[in-house]
Amino acid sequence: MNVDLNGIVDLIFADLTDVTLIISIILIVIMIFLERSEPTTIIMWSAVFLLLPVIGFIFYLFFGQTFYKKHQFAVKNTNDAEMEGLRSKALAEIREKCDFTVQEREFADTVMKAGGSVYSKNNDVKLYTEGEPFFKELYNDLRNAKTYINIEFYIIRNDELSHELLDILIEKAKEGVEVRLMSDAIGYNKGSKRKILELRSVGGQFALFHRTITVLLSPRKNNRNHRKIAVIDGKVGYVAGFNVGDEYLGKGEMGYWRDSGVRIEGHSTIPLDLRFLMDWGYATGKRREVSERDIPDDIWDYRGSDVVQIVSGGPDTKKNPILMQYLKIISSAKRTLYIHTPYLVPDKSTINALELAALSGVDVKIIMPDKPDHPFVFWTSLWNAGELMKQGVRVFLYNRGFVHSKTLVADGRYCSVGSANLDLRSMILNFETNAMICSERIGEEMDDAFMNDLQYCTEYSLEEHAKMSHWNKFKMSISRLFSSLA
Repeated sequence: MNVDLNGIVDLIFADLTDVTLIISIILIVIMIFLERSEPTTIIMWSAVFLLLPVIGFIFYLFFGQTFYKKHQFAVKNTNDAEMEGLRSKALAEIREKCDFTVQEREFADTVMKAGGSVYSKNNDVKLYTEGEPFFKELYNDLRNAKTYINIEFYIIRNDELSHELLDILIEKAKEGVEVRLMSDAIGYNKGSKRKILELRSVGGQFALFHRTITVLLSPRKNNRNHRKIAVIDGKVGYVAGFNVGDEYLGKGEMGYWRDSGVRIEGHSTIPLDLRFLMDWGYATGKRREVSERDIPDDIWDYRGSDVVQIVSGGPDTKKNPILMQYLKIISSAKRTLYIHTPYLVPDKSTINALELAALSGVDVKIIMPDKPDHPFVFWTSLWNAGELMKQGVRVFLYNRGFVHSKTLVADGRYCSVGSANLDLRSMILNFETNAMICSERIGEEMDDAFMNDLQYCTEYSLEEHAKMSHWNKFKMSISRLFSSLA
């Protein structure tokens, strides 16, 4: 009896192919019902399932799926809401006593309804556009702390600048100051373990936003705490794009580092401090009650002139307040809209808003890097730049070093400075915090800084975009497809 082994193998292979196809289709249907992502994202993951049966689904579980957010962050949502309620009454009283213009109140009310904090006009804001003065003043404020320090940064390196920070915190803890330091598990991966042990040994507290084991075995590895904030004694607060590392002083391989941050003195340090405490409670599992005792008595007498609103977003929010904030700034622009961003990978609504602003006659200018720190994101940014330029948006490539600043300023008045990039990761996956500032003084400073940066830029043109090599166009196309998997 002759046995056709090749025929049997072909039949078995055909059966396996049918089975894997059926499994892939079932998994795609499950994903469609569980996910609430953009249709393009679901389509891209469906293609991955079909091209890489089973393996593709494993990749999706670890790197792509987001339906877990509803359950994973349910406790955080509940605790955050309770803590938010504790401060609302006090800040509402402050807000009612402030003398807002009609435009300021309308703008801030809209952002507050979209998820931003209660706002105040009793603030004095200082803008920083370089690392050296930013860290010099931050460290000086830390050295002068009397009661407590709350500080969280996405990245804290194991280098000179980071060691200086930790040495300050160690000394303040020895003096009896309550020190709380938090970092992201991935961001602190190369931080100084020895310094942290020393901080803890003298009474300081340290927490990772997500534990290392969680990062390794959970899809929450994509949900990074990308915030950069600090509050000292409840009186002074910082919001920035800077992380803590020597490269943020321009000492890294990227060269000169262009970034932004603000120092806030006044009432808006209260919601900023609360933002930290909500994150701290989630990271440590030790929920801390907030009361009026946490607010310095003399802060109520403070009088400033800058309207400040803290806007935070993340995978624990239904509609990301930062996305809504950015859309409000863009739609409010009547004359000028100037944007710094290291990554130009916005969602469709933001792209449409930018195009509409340019078509309406607004002078829309964007500064982005001329070199990649993440190649896929860089090529996607160039693709989006080309599409925006077709509608009149002007894009400039920064040649001086690397631009990491995440800022928007409309009509020299409505300003945003913080950690949120103009990309899908910041709008969908990461925890972010911005300072929303209504101030002609700060707006003028930001406009001036933008114009100063233009002298170190080369304008990117449609002609240059069209003449790009076939290989670079291929890289843009592939990168753009993968951006949908965020």
